[in-house]
Amino acid sequence: MADIRERGRVPLLTGGTFLYFRALEYGLSDMPAADPAVRERLEDVLRREGLPAMYQRLQSVDPVAAARIHATDPQRILRALEVYELTGQPLSALHATGRGEPLPWRVLKLGLVPADRAVLHARIGQRLATMLAAGLEGEVRALQARGNLHAELPALRAVGYRQMWAALEGRENMDEVAERILVATRQYARRQLTWLRGEPGVEYFELDDERLVQQLQRRLDEWLDLTMIKN
Repeated sequence: MADIRERGRVPLLTGGTFLYFRALEYGLSDMPAADPAVRERLEDVLRREGLPAMYQRLQSVDPVAAARIHATDPQRILRALEVYELTGQPLSALHATGRGEPLPWRVLKLGLVPADRAVLHARIGQRLATMLAAGLEGEVRALQARGNLHAELPALRAVGYRQMWAALEGRENMDEVAERILVATRQYARRQLTWLRGEPGVEYFELDDERLVQQLQRRLDEWLDLTMIKN
């Protein structure tokens, strides 16, 4: 970003990794280190009561974090509960209090959101069909055949891979795997929109508006110092 500014340009940051952007803009709060005793106790409760009970517990102590964490993600659920037990504060509250030097530049936040949830769902369905046609099942079979991977690795908990892996292991019905991926992807998209709407200072534009490019250009023209940019 500094190099781009030195060349008289404006950095453009795009994507859906909102936590990274928040860390860039505000910094991140200090988080407590993992406590083996607390983690062991939580894992014992998980074995006895099951993941749904742990997720319900998280919903009661930190509903904001629970809305962003998938109900089938034991690692993140346990970490959020661990932070709460160690600090007495919700993980989401600690995330909201940044630290460190603020970003030294002005920021214009533009959020592109679907005006119609049905259109979003249709695009998610099209994306899933493309993944399956491109060989998702074969790819996951090849990953399993390597012998040095397991379902709890972060990369294999990604939506799509997680459901296909479980189906190929016989833990889920293979005939229902596409529907499970579809539902999980919709839930993920909903959490992203929830996070985006909670981000301060965002200006929203409808993704499907035919005038979107013109609207964005007009807003950028209003905000940027065009003389500095062109120099």
